Amino acid sequence: MLTPPQLRFVDCPSPPQAGHRPWGSADTEEGVRRMAYWDWAPLGQGRADHVVVCVHGLSRQGRDFDVLARALQPHARVVCPDVAGRGHSDWLADPMAYQLPTYGADMVALLAQLRAQGATTIDWVGTSMGGLIGMALAAQPGLGLRRLVLNDVGPAIEAAALLRIGTYLGLGERFASVQAGADHLQRISEGFGPHTAAEWLALSAPMLRQEGEAWRLHYDPALAVPFRALTEDAAQAAASQGEAALWQLFDHITQPTLLLRGADSDLLSAATAQAMTQRGPKVRLVEFPGVGHAPTLVRQGQVDVVADFLMASE
Repeated sequence: MLTPPQLRFVDCPSPPQAGHRPWGSADTEEGVRRMAYWDWAPLGQGRADHVVVCVHGLSRQGRDFDVLARALQPHARVVCPDVAGRGHSDWLADPMAYQLPTYGADMVALLAQLRAQGATTIDWVGTSMGGLIGMALAAQPGLGLRRLVLNDVGPAIEAAALLRIGTYLGLGERFASVQAGADHLQRISEGFGPHTAAEWLALSAPMLRQEGEAWRLHYDPALAVPFRALTEDAAQAAASQGEAALWQLFDHITQPTLLLRGADSDLLSAATAQAMTQRGPKVRLVEFPGVGHAPTLVRQGQVDVVADFLMASE
């Protein structure tokens, strides 16, 4: 029988330029903020020492992986963080600290906690931003990641996708109901591909938090601050400046790596995906037709590809 996840926390030292704004009412020690994670305990013969860490995209949160976690739960422990500023994790005082170095340091703290709890085998599944974090960690051999799944992301990010994301991020909308919020999320997330009404509501409900009689998105609106300054030229420059460093990271990855791509993705080009099959870990590439950025890992075909890859050498 499947069991629901437990909400847990790990302490993350605040970067020097950022403080913390607790999401809830609980106090934390000065200089320390908390990152939340959803902890799915293994079932039956599942190995508690085998942990699959699943990390979401830019404006999402850890419950995005509920369907995948249930599929993996009979085999391994599954841990799904809410990255800083999202879900139940603390917000940062400085919006410009919402960057990969902060996220990477937080995940190193999480990995250390998992190791202390008995994890000996750790795999990583990262969607979009979560994949970039995974690339940075996988390139560090001392962290001991075993396998890597990159969901619709690579070292080269298309500038048009950054501009598109900036048009809807952090607008502070209020909704009259969860369904109204889900309808809004569906309008701005066409790339996620086709879903039933029930699938979409299940994906959307954890993205919404009630405030009084209204509902709002479950992330810090200040996530948008780094994007608001992006003109088309600035987006092109940002993508170009980061590309060389990301390719260098990618080329240091030695773990078996699975790359998922929405065939209609505007963030990960077909050319970049093909290049990733030829260098670094020489990824195994699987594309999903009728999907853009990014596959949600809700449909059975998507779930099976990931589960088969991670459990192939248990």
